[in-house]
Order: sequence, then structure tokens, then C-alpha cells
Amino acid sequence: PKMKEDNCLQAALLCLGMLCYSHAVTAEKHNQTRPSLHGHHEKGKEGQVLHRSKRGWVWNQFFVIEEYTGPDPVLVGRLHSDIDSGDGNIKYILSGEGAGIIFVIDDKSGNIHATKTLDREERAQYTLTAQAVDRNTNRPLEPPSEFIVKVQDINDNPPEFLHENYHANVPERSNVGTSVIQVTASDADDPTYGNSAKLVYSILEGQPYFSVEAQTGIIRTALPNMDREAKEEYHVVIQAKDMGGHMGGLSGTTKVTITLTDVNDNPPKFPQSVYQMSVSEAAVPGEEVGRVKAKDPDIGENGLVAYSIIDGDGMDMFEITTDYETQEGVVKLKKVLDYETKKSYSLKVEAANVHIDPKFISNGPFKDTVTVKISVEDADEPPVFLKPSYIFEVPENAASGTVVGKVHAKDPDAANSAIRYSIDRHTDLERYFSINAEDGNIKAIKALDREEMAWHNISVFAVEVHKQHQEAKVPVAIKVIDVNDNAPKFAAAYEAFVCENARSNQQFITISADDKDDSANGPRFIFSLPPEIIHNPNFTLRDNR
Repeated sequence: PKMKEDNCLQAALLCLGMLCYSHAVTAEKHNQTRPSLHGHHEKGKEGQVLHRSKRGWVWNQFFVIEEYTGPDPVLVGRLHSDIDSGDGNIKYILSGEGAGIIFVIDDKSGNIHATKTLDREERAQYTLTAQAVDRNTNRPLEPPSEFIVKVQDINDNPPEFLHENYHANVPERSNVGTSVIQVTASDADDPTYGNSAKLVYSILEGQPYFSVEAQTGIIRTALPNMDREAKEEYHVVIQAKDMGGHMGGLSGTTKVTITLTDVNDNPPKFPQSVYQMSVSEAAVPGEEVGRVKAKDPDIGENGLVAYSIIDGDGMDMFEITTDYETQEGVVKLKKVLDYETKKSYSLKVEAANVHIDPKFISNGPFKDTVTVKISVEDADEPPVFLKPSYIFEVPENAASGTVVGKVHAKDPDAANSAIRYSIDRHTDLERYFSINAEDGNIKAIKALDREEMAWHNISVFAVEVHKQHQEAKVPVAIKVIDVNDNAPKFAAAYEAFVCENARSNQQFITISADDKDDSANGPRFIFSLPPEIIHNPNFTLRDNR
């Protein structure tokens, strides 16, 4: 439509010029005395007449094509006054923008030439003033008239993109036609004249993955299921061509780097079906046993994996945590192990994505399982007593060599080494007891007195015969049992007074006694008067037991 409008405008201007010329000729025939100024706009051999009627310009525009590179100056047009009889008495003067520098006028003929190459993109038009004066007196013969010289566009500017390089992102596996980015080019040529600035976009590199809309420059995906894990980055070259994309048009290009962003379209996968691990029975709870890792080609939160134990006979003995920095599952000991009780365990470990995209749920399940077999290694353990502590009893009048009790320890290792026993002499400084090094029998070797020490607390060591650095220690409490080996003693030396007129059966003193022996041996005391006064009629004794 714009092209048609331009052609119509040119045709109208041509017709208008011819009309003005006809009008001028008619006016000259009717009135030879009326001065008038004609302007001829020549294009090649043909010219257009600019006619001034009644001291005013009817059509006051000249056109000159830009970027003219011919050997001679370009004839822009011709000014002519009706009063010019050709005798050279009239002088034509040109003033205004570019006058004398770009545009020069032949003061006799009125021919205007452009002496320099013009660039429409630098300046689209020039405003000039023409005047006819008397050559001798410089007296104006007509009022000055203003006219415009328009620089006519040619297609001399290629399209230019706003940026030399563009960067854009689009999610992998996007639907065909998904908008990626819009690139825009501009053309310095005249958009109102011809197709010099009418741009069409096309893709030179990047097919069949991407396409570009010819009119808008919007780049869209053109291939379904593009996979970031297969190819992450694409280099696309977009061309913008003027002249509506037709042959002979100028073009410019830009590079677009398109990166596929990640989506969670891949489940985690263990690289092997079984992991073998080992741990010493001496390991403490919380100690790391080993690590497993499921590979997920996705990145960021889409590749996050969490690990858990879902089955196996070691669920109570082991636990697994997730190291989110390395994306590994860390198997740790939860309870103390015993090689002699159970030598191996099996776990079923699951790795599952933390974040799942509902769009790709059909690619699932987004988890995987693996078997972890853990063998328990035998550790060189110290001997173990059958009891955590021992309590024995022995009478205080026991003879030297009396067996008090027996302790027993064993080597928990498979070797089952022989054990040797000893008493920690720091706990039996007086050496009341001895122990048989081979069988653990404890004997009393010194007289015991319950009244001096009712309990003896000693410690017994057990060591392996061939590995004496492996030892165990157990507390042994020995209770000395009381026997009645102490006579009672009066609590004090008693002295009493009684009135001579005291009533019969009147109590005047209470006597008590002490005994170091244990009351468990029966009634504490029996009180009685000695034989020599037992028959004294003046006093009696009541035994309260």
C-alpha cells in the first residue's frame, strides 16, 4: 500500500508540474507584461516546471536523489522569471540552507546544481530562497520566494540489529512454537518511500531447532523434546533483509545464543545394583560406614536426591542421611555391633528426587533402589565379665583360705583366648583376699572382723594371656557376715540413790548395755542380778529384754 501511495504521489506531482507549465504558457500569451518566475525540476532529460502565479509559488519542491556519484554536478532544477527576456539583465540569487556550498545557481540561466553528494539519512531536505534582481542595480524585480529541495531516498543502508549478540533461555522440552526472544533491527532508509526500510527476518543458522517470524523477529522453538542433557547451548544466526526480503535488498545479521534451562525430566539412577561395605564391631554409633550415590543428569533443585532405607535386616542397626553438597547417601552406624552375634547385614536403599515436575510425571518413577551389603569385621576386644559386678558374703570368723566367691570372664573374639585374673591392690591394701589367676576363685587369706570393716570393695582385672594390653575390670563387693564374738558392755558406770521411805516396787534406775555384734543374731541382752545378791530382799530387777 505504501509503495502504491508513493507511485501515485510521483504521478500526481508530474501531472501537477505539467499543469503548472500549461498554465504558465497560457498566462504569458494573455499578459506579456506580468512577470512570473518558473522553476524547472529536471530528472535526467525530462523537466518539471515550477510556476509562480500572482507572485506566489503554486508548487515549490525540487527533488534530488541521494548518493549521486556521477562526474558532473546534479541538475536540481531551473528558476526562470517571465520578465527575463534573455538579455542578461536579470540576476538570479539563491540563499538559505546549503546555498553556495551544496547548492549553486547559475545567476544568468537560473539553473541550480548540487555540487556534493547528499545523504538523506544525514539530512532529508533543505529550505532555500530564490530571488530575481536587476543585475546592474541589484534591485529586486520580484519578492523572494521560498522553496524546498527534498533528498530522495535510495536503498543505501543495510538493516542493523540493536545488539550484535543476544542471549536467551528457554526450558528444555518446550512445546513447538514457544517464544524464546524477539530480535529487532532498524533501517536508516526512508520508511515512507518504497521498500528500502521494509524488513523481513529469516534464520540462517539454528534450524531445525528454531524458527523466526518474518515480520516480528520473534524466535520460537521448532523442534519438540529438545533435551538439555543431550545439548544445552545453540547458536542461531538471524538475518534482517530490506526491500521486503526481495533480491537486491541489503541485509544485516545478529547472533543469538540460546540456552536450554533444566527441568526435572530424568529420574535418579544408581550406577550399580549392589554396594559392598564393611564396618568394625568396635565402631561407635554415628560413625560413617560408607556412601552411595545415584546419578541424576538434571541440575539445581531438579537434580536433588534424598536417600532412605526402606527394607533390610539392618534397618535397626544402620541409618542413612543425605549429603546435599555431594548428593551422596551416607550410611552410618546406629547401634553397637557384635561380630560374634551377627556378621553381616543387608539394606535396601532408595534414592528419590526431592522436587518432581507434574508435567513430566510420566517419565517416572523419579526414584531408584539399590542393595547395600555390610559385613561386620571382628575387632580385638578385651575380655568381658559375665556380670557387670559381683557381691559375695563371708563370715567374719572364716578360716584363712576360705573361698569367698568366683568371678568369670571370657574373650568375646573368635580366638577365645585364655584369661588370667588379678586383684587391683590399690583396692585391697591390707591384702585380705587373693584370687586364683586361672579360675577366678577369690579367697580370704587374713582374719576378718565385721566390727572393724563390714564391707570390702575390691576390683578384679581380667587379661588375655597372649594380649595383655586387652584387659577388663569388674567391681567385687564382699560383705563380712557377723558372728557373736563380742560380749555386751554396760553403757556407763551406774550410781543410784533411793529415799529410806521409798515405796515398795518403786523404780529408781534403768540400766542399758552395748554389743558390737549384729542384732540379727537374736535378742540383744538378758539382764540379771549376780548370784551374790540375787536373794537380797531389798531390791529386784525387771528384765525388759
